[in-house]
Amino acid sequence: MKRLALLLALVAWAAPAAVRAAQPPLLLRDPTISQTQIAFAYAGYIWITGRHGGRARRLVTGYDLARGPHFSPDGSMVAFTANYDGNDDVYAVPSGGGQPRRLTYHGSDFAVGWTPDGTRVLFRSHRGAGSDPNQLYTIPRNGDAMPSQLPLSMAEYGSYSPDGSHIAYVPNFQWEPFWKGYRGGQTTPIWIANLADSSVVKVPHPDSNDSDPMWIGDRVYFLSDRDGPVTLFAYDTRSRAVTRLLQPSGFDITSASASAGAIVYAKFDSLHVYDTASGRDETIGVTIADDLEQVRPHWQKIADQIINANISPSGVRAVFEAHGQIFTVPTQFGDIRNLTNLPGTANRDPAWSPNGRWIAYFSDASGEYKLCLKDQKGLSPSRAIDLGPDPSFFYGPTWSPDSKKIAYSDVRLNLWYVDLDHPTPVKVDSSPYESFGQVSFDESWSPDSRWLTYDKTLTNALHAIFAYQLAGGNRTQITDGMSDSRYPVFDKSGKYLYFTASTNTGLT
Repeated sequence: MKRLALLLALVAWAAPAAVRAAQPPLLLRDPTISQTQIAFAYAGYIWITGRHGGRARRLVTGYDLARGPHFSPDGSMVAFTANYDGNDDVYAVPSGGGQPRRLTYHGSDFAVGWTPDGTRVLFRSHRGAGSDPNQLYTIPRNGDAMPSQLPLSMAEYGSYSPDGSHIAYVPNFQWEPFWKGYRGGQTTPIWIANLADSSVVKVPHPDSNDSDPMWIGDRVYFLSDRDGPVTLFAYDTRSRAVTRLLQPSGFDITSASASAGAIVYAKFDSLHVYDTASGRDETIGVTIADDLEQVRPHWQKIADQIINANISPSGVRAVFEAHGQIFTVPTQFGDIRNLTNLPGTANRDPAWSPNGRWIAYFSDASGEYKLCLKDQKGLSPSRAIDLGPDPSFFYGPTWSPDSKKIAYSDVRLNLWYVDLDHPTPVKVDSSPYESFGQVSFDESWSPDSRWLTYDKTLTNALHAIFAYQLAGGNRTQITDGMSDSRYPVFDKSGKYLYFTASTNTGLT
């Protein structure tokens, strides 16, 4: 994949200037539209361009800190969310450029839109919440008065009716909004509330994920995955009928906003404008030609990004994952070593071999994740082990005591091991579903490296302990599944298994 990207770059350089001006797909997020312009978030800045695209200019700077712009109804202002001073708060800036004005000071405040008359900014906040959902508030566009809460007990996104008497809103908070095909208890409906008495009309909701309500005339437009991929729908407030407006194609629609008879929406690779009167859908070409300090080589403090620590067998050094790289650090004397030193790659889950020679980790340097082995001194090239034809995400490399085998799991709930002398992955077992939202088998090896013990979730949602013999591929369930058993380990003799168990686990 990287070779292809390099080839494309060389071809583009050799092309005529008109062709060379075309950019690769850009991750342009949270677009908003006015009568004459489109604003969006990119690289942590707010940008603005013409309604039909073209070269964008930076409206708001700030290193990776600004997002979620919303034009005022007259297009003169843009409200957005930024974290300039340690909190997420709401700001407003003239669409022609200027100094942003901070409107809120609470923290965890996010711009959602405007009132129809353009005098107040609509935002969501957790300031008065006792549980996960937020509430909606409005604040004057110049920030000279305290916020006013809408009479809704919980709300995340909202769009006013043209006369301001009603609001279409998403009541539910959702932890994983990009979980494709999700049909669990956190699916998000759209409700329409009468702000005079808080009575609610519910948009038909067939266990789908509905989002981004946009009220234009007598219709509430919104995004939904009710027919599969996320695309654009409309709810007629008079007939109460729901109509799909766009056939799904390519990537899902990730966000949308409406004004002046048009809806601007973002896909992973492009921006589009949908004309609500004619039904015409137009792809918008946007170019970014600015200096982005994020992509310049620079020093960056990453101490607060350390995860997945592991210790060397001697205890003299430790290994960490930080900022997508693998580092070893001395406990007292010596230098910090960056074992990977591959900007633009993700290197994860380091584990030190029992003999002290190797660091195992997962890396996507080749385009898909592979298991890699690196000399702990960092002096020789890494060895990459292919983990099979199906791309996946992998977790927790666990060395055998003889430093010849590694067990690991994948995002598809499979447990594997690989013999480094014969590096073909061997599937040990599979789990029917995740355990407390984690992909983990808590696996460990026997002292002679001939057995692997682990726990997995049974169909009754309790965990049981298993033992797997490498020589014959035999798998044995050790506990009866009537208690919740976890974290098995062999004793030093290899004769006994120790594990935790609970007979009164309350399932949820």
